[in-house]
Amino acid sequence: MSGEGNARPIEILLVEDNPGDVRLTEEALKEGKVINHLTVAWDGEEAMAILRREGKHAKAPRPDILFLDLNLPKKDGREVLEEIKKDPKLKIIPVVVLTTSQDEQDVLKSYKLHANCYITKPVDLTQFMNVVSTIEDFWFSIVVLPNKERPE
Repeated sequence: MSGEGNARPIEILLVEDNPGDVRLTEEALKEGKVINHLTVAWDGEEAMAILRREGKHAKAPRPDILFLDLNLPKKDGREVLEEIKKDPKLKIIPVVVLTTSQDEQDVLKSYKLHANCYITKPVDLTQFMNVVSTIEDFWFSIVVLPNKERPE
């Protein structure tokens, strides 16, 4: 399922605790070519509640893709990634690690936990917008995402 010709918006779950990065991501996605709906989880526990549709998130849409920061409060991104990829209902959701960490151990661990890609956030505003635009072009225009509505 690519974004083009798609009747419904691409559902994106952004797991990010930095309000500035959330705002920049929102702006970059607004300028994009693909209609999308962005849900923000501000920490790892909230991300898992949204993904599992628990409590106030019972009606949350299942994301087509997840943008995951590693350094989060309550439950860090590495734990979130591990839980997602161990859960049969969630593991098909592509996870793009989008973080400031350039630590080789974080890169290695993320791939060992089956992240679909690892991207280091640039600190420059223009470069950040370009990175989000490039992610959008690749994941929503080129890649075929799984149909999450089909039963297993």
